[in-house]
Amino acid sequence: MGRAYQNRKVSMAKTADAKAKVYSKYGREIYVCAKSGGIDPSGNLALRGLIERAKKDQVPAHVIEKAIDKAKGGGGEDFELARYEGFGPGGCMVIIDCLTDNPNRTFGDVRQCFTKTKCKIGTQGTVSHMFDHAAILAFNNADEDAVLEALLSADVDVTDIESDERKVTVFTPQADYFKAKQALSDSFGEIDFEVDEIQFLPRTTTTISGDDAALFEKFLDMLNDLDDVQNVYHDVEF
Repeated sequence: MGRAYQNRKVSMAKTADAKAKVYSKYGREIYVCAKSGGIDPSGNLALRGLIERAKKDQVPAHVIEKAIDKAKGGGGEDFELARYEGFGPGGCMVIIDCLTDNPNRTFGDVRQCFTKTKCKIGTQGTVSHMFDHAAILAFNNADEDAVLEALLSADVDVTDIESDERKVTVFTPQADYFKAKQALSDSFGEIDFEVDEIQFLPRTTTTISGDDAALFEKFLDMLNDLDDVQNVYHDVEF
């Protein structure tokens, strides 16, 4: 897997031009997470990780609190996850995660991004079988062996582990995300994770250049303009 994961995910929080869009995307995700798993971060590890990530992306506290308060009310929009797959410029593989209250609208908007950049949207499973759905946890620790021992003792399936300049990065299957976080907390106490995410990591890469690279950037920009799009994952190597 390796450090390439940092280049395989296009974070809408990092590419959005308007801060309001970033806040809106985080607010929607926090609301959905709190509504489905509970509003208390201590009992909802997914929510706690999401809040920590939002803070690192400089999302104001009032945006986070508003989303949680909204979930507390029990009403509000009924968002659901929508995932789309397909082939982008140069035959690259792309997965797009959305949160939507209108799947038909979102599908039409995403399909238009594919069509206008001469790409091809596929059905579920078209490219996802070429990605690993993995949890990534990176934090300051100089002892890779101790980290690995803690995870294996908790029966966590560690698919990869790296250490670099006192930082350890752990890769596990998505299903072991919570178990991995708990095992690390039990062994090392409260951890300030530099990376705490679940991503789709490509098993291979596609190199693109020239017109295909320019078209790919346009494709990403169009997706970024859609309010429902949360994250885009790809296998592109420039």
